[in-house]
Parts: sequence; structure tokens; C-alpha cells
Amino acid sequence: MSSGKPESADPAKRMSAGEQYRAAFERLKSNKPERLPKGTPVSQNNVAKEAGSDPSALKKARFPLLIAEIQKYVEGHAEQRPPSVRQVSLLARRKNRGLRERIEEITQQRDHLASLLGEADATILELYDRIADLERQLPASNVLPLDPRGHKKL
Repeated sequence: MSSGKPESADPAKRMSAGEQYRAAFERLKSNKPERLPKGTPVSQNNVAKEAGSDPSALKKARFPLLIAEIQKYVEGHAEQRPPSVRQVSLLARRKNRGLRERIEEITQQRDHLASLLGEADATILELYDRIADLERQLPASNVLPLDPRGHKKL
């Protein structure tokens, strides 16, 4: 019974590398992989991994038609593929970084405007004091105001 060779060495059950890659491609397309987790996107590397070989073994020079089919499938189904967890995480980080930068920019703008407002308030107070000083320096006038309500002071 045991001939010392593994069962996969049986010529009837053995598949060529091209057939293994094609079967792996079909399994990934139908979302029924054997070696990779379900939901794994179809890519040239993932087809090779699903076939049980190193991704560098699936070369365009050896399997040009299969690789062309894989690339065509990937291009045609790129919009259907949901973003990966990593892509979602990167997008969230980018968005948060943008928001933090915007908050920093707005904070600096607020501080600058608060400084300008403080300076304007100080200038207004100085001008009121100057007006009061100048009014005190005016000589007493013998001209009566025509306005019956009286003279208005600022």
C-alpha cells in the first residue's frame, strides 16, 4: 500500500502549475479560497498564495494569459471591492490629521484676532482719555448751546 511516495505524486491527481494557478484564481473569484481567508481580494500575489506557491513564481513570462486575466478582473472589479481595514484606518488618520491642522490654524487665527481686539480696546480707552484731557484744557466758553437738551459729552 505505501510506496514511499506521497499521494500528490500520483500522475492522475497531479495538476500543472498553470492549472493550480487557474484553480486558485477561480476559487478567489468565487470567494471560496482554501488557503487564504474568505473575502481576500483577487490579486496576482493572492492567486499565487492560494495556489500554495511563492508570489514570485507567478511570472508574466510563464503565464501571460492568466496574468492578463487576473489584471483584467482586478481592474473590472476594483470599484466593487470594499476598502481594507488598513485603507479605512489610513483615511481616518488622514482626515483626523487634516482636522487637527485646521483646529491649530483656527486657534492661531483666534489668538491673533483676540490680540488685535485687545490692542483696539486699549487704543479706544487711550483716545477717550485724550478727549477728556483736551476737553478739560478748553477755555470756558460763553457761547450757549442752541440745543435745548444741553451739551453732550462723549
